[in-house]
Amino acid sequence: MSVATGLAVGRIARPDLAQAAVSLAMEQLGVATANSVLLFLTAEFARDPVPALRAAARAANCTQVIGCSAPGVFTDQDWAVDAPAAAAMVMAGGLALLPRQSPLHTDLLMTLAAPNAITADWFDVPGQRFGGIAGDATGQGPFSVWRSGKGAPDGHCEVAIHGATGFVGVAHGVQTLFEAKPVTAARGFDLVFLGGKPALETLQQACVGLDELEPLPLHRLMAGIADSVEGIRHGHYRLAALIGVNEQDCSVTLAREALPGQLVFWALRDTGAAQQDLQRVLQETQTQLGAKPEFGLMFSCLGRGPYFYRGVDLDIDLVRSELPGMPLIGFYGNGEIAHINGQNELLQYSAVLGLFHGTV
Repeated sequence: MSVATGLAVGRIARPDLAQAAVSLAMEQLGVATANSVLLFLTAEFARDPVPALRAAARAANCTQVIGCSAPGVFTDQDWAVDAPAAAAMVMAGGLALLPRQSPLHTDLLMTLAAPNAITADWFDVPGQRFGGIAGDATGQGPFSVWRSGKGAPDGHCEVAIHGATGFVGVAHGVQTLFEAKPVTAARGFDLVFLGGKPALETLQQACVGLDELEPLPLHRLMAGIADSVEGIRHGHYRLAALIGVNEQDCSVTLAREALPGQLVFWALRDTGAAQQDLQRVLQETQTQLGAKPEFGLMFSCLGRGPYFYRGVDLDIDLVRSELPGMPLIGFYGNGEIAHINGQNELLQYSAVLGLFHGTV
């Protein structure tokens, strides 16, 4: 497979970091010209990424440079946050990233977007999207997305991976505390009754035994929202952060709506559960692929990676352990994108992993 990665880290956001990352990948492949370059730059490049894009294009001898800025970036070699860095994946031979003007429902589209660029008329068009949201550590900006070696004025891009077949899985990384129950009453973002009981009462019941019982550890608690029990079993659910609890009517305010009839369970963000969930995704995705993966793309929440695992990224370590030598690239972003239960979803606190095998 004609794909390789490179990572370059420095003290200043200089264009030569992008050039160095691409050159490292080109040297591994032993080629002088690439078909496509997937380039992720840290947020220090966001205000003016063009010099870095030009440097990457010169190193690859191609103009098909696609990517975005992010709080942190990584490859199969290492990760970088809180320092200027460039991560590159070079594709040659029969492999390339190609824009799709009229995607089919079955098309798998790597998708990158700034937080302010996600609109329903674009996000919900045909195509099974997977990817991440650009940004910085604050989630406010500046944001940069690029395609064809220049900035994307609409703030988003999507490409098909030509010459490879792939499957995508989602690892949410939470420990279930409370069996999923149907929503029996909701008011906007306020969950009022769950399984016929006040939502706050079910949350308090789920938290019995937690060390942080007083007060409720809202920063680690999540609500899982699903359409079926089977979907939950395969990780096909959305996570919603808890915004607050309302003692007066015993409701719980979520970061996203849960509709009557949907299933909701309470969960706790947990490092052990995150590793188990990613292990499941690795196994299921490889089974679906039916062949040894030749490269991978992973999009992880900034609140997951090294900040979550106390200074290391156990997710990358697990992928390297399971698939040694496989080229991998990705970034830590402000949201993740995946196709769940027949629709494209914007996720939080998750890791979206795509594994690919060449078809040519």
